[in-house]
Amino acid sequence: MGCGQPVQYSNVCSICLKTSPCRTGPVKSSGVSGSVGASSFPSRRSGGDHTPGEPSSGRPPTAYAALVSAPTNEPSGEHDRSEHPSVARVLDVLRSHGHTPEIRHLPDAVRTAAAAAEALGITPAEIANSLVFAADPADGSPATPLLVLSSGGHKVDLVKIAEALDLPPLRRATPEEVRSWTGFAIGGVAPVGHLQPPRTVVDVSLARFAVVWAAAGHSHSVFATTYADLITLTGGTPLEVV
Repeated sequence: MGCGQPVQYSNVCSICLKTSPCRTGPVKSSGVSGSVGASSFPSRRSGGDHTPGEPSSGRPPTAYAALVSAPTNEPSGEHDRSEHPSVARVLDVLRSHGHTPEIRHLPDAVRTAAAAAEALGITPAEIANSLVFAADPADGSPATPLLVLSSGGHKVDLVKIAEALDLPPLRRATPEEVRSWTGFAIGGVAPVGHLQPPRTVVDVSLARFAVVWAAAGHSHSVFATTYADLITLTGGTPLEVV
């Protein structure tokens, strides 16, 4: 981009990254099997006393586990996509960190952050968009990925982010780059489970919420997590992105 103007993503769905209107139906929830995580992370804007990327084992359970780890009694039904290869890859990574979050499977892919929020019964700001950008070095070497986990509805300032991270100018990654780097199709890019783990930025405004929702590897599936857990799971850098 490099023009100094913020990039508007306020009408882009955190799940499918599309902007056209869509219809959403009732969501179905499924409890994911696996051990409950034994980790505790502060939810301060600065990330508290937690060092991004440090191991999560050996810490006492948190309210997060009580909020989002309990299995539901509702049958998963035909929309349960937990066994989809991309979703399963995400869940495997989460389980390896001791997390068994609530997963919701939408009967239809939503097209805007507002529609996704309505389907989940939350505000757009509580959705963690997984936005993939490319940094193109001046020497012509291959572009490198940057994942920005942004609060839904935010204007992402690519110039500000590039300057803060001392990166070349950023641009939105092509669908081919997204698939190659992440292993996900656009619309289902999750914060974790990437084929090539990217450098990651986590929007500090997500710290306002006890629980946020992110794509789970498929345009119809999302999972519940927290701001602090996103930092730990991705080794991400907390940053103001607007």
